Amino acid sequence: LLAKKMNLAKEFYFAIMLDRASGGPLIIACSEGGTSIEDLAESSPEKIIKVPIDIGTGPTDDDIAKVVDGLGVSGDKSAAGEQIRALYDLFTTKDCTMVEVNPLAEDVDGNLVAADAKIGFDDNASFRQTPIHDQRDHTQEDPREVAAGKWDLNYIGLDGNIGCMVNGAGLAMSTMDIISLRGGSPANFLDVGGSANVDQIKAAFEIITSDPAVKAILVNIFGGIMKCDIIASGIVEASRSLELKVPVVVRLEGTNVEKGKEILAESGLELISADDLDDAAEKAVAAIA
Repeated sequence: LLAKKMNLAKEFYFAIMLDRASGGPLIIACSEGGTSIEDLAESSPEKIIKVPIDIGTGPTDDDIAKVVDGLGVSGDKSAAGEQIRALYDLFTTKDCTMVEVNPLAEDVDGNLVAADAKIGFDDNASFRQTPIHDQRDHTQEDPREVAAGKWDLNYIGLDGNIGCMVNGAGLAMSTMDIISLRGGSPANFLDVGGSANVDQIKAAFEIITSDPAVKAILVNIFGGIMKCDIIASGIVEASRSLELKVPVVVRLEGTNVEKGKEILAESGLELISADDLDDAAEKAVAAIA
């Protein structure tokens, strides 16, 4: 890979990202670049400017002027402003979650150059950004996360030994916290969502058990939209077809919970039933002690 050698006189930091506080895009700029913005925020916070942008109107002339002045551009400020607008247009038209140019550099003639950049794209917008998402290199990702994505499951691998299957991100985080409080260590974050079917539950078990570090599995389901009998059927089918060799602790509550418990009880499988989340975490930790 060859690249043109650039003669850079100054280096800046520039980024656009989504900001929860302002409820829209936020431009972050700094007159110093080429290094970690986190380090700059700690050592020289006064050099960093933040300009919230109205998503409905886009950056105004005043917004652009603030960014250009904050960067400390010494060349053509009008041209610099047009480049900033172009970067914002990239952010919005390509459904980006982040556009970070570090460094955004100035050459000896005062021209701005995007010397290095990192761009993040919204997975939820992949249907309208197909040419971009078709370039995704799955070989650079955790194969378990890739497999989960194909089944519309949210999975993140961790370093522990208790696999988790939960519905809802908040409940998943709580489950991992309680496992840790009870002396265990979660092996993953896995949210099956509110409309998973039996095949998705089976796929979730396959993904969890593909991690050789997993010594037990905790299933924690609070049935609202997600029905407990669907989860129970998936657990039974997965346990039989995968011939699970690790203990499985199951806590069910909510919609069709009695039907779900009946399915588990009549399966003949050696599943460990739990009354509540705390009880489930204790039993999962005890199962591998």
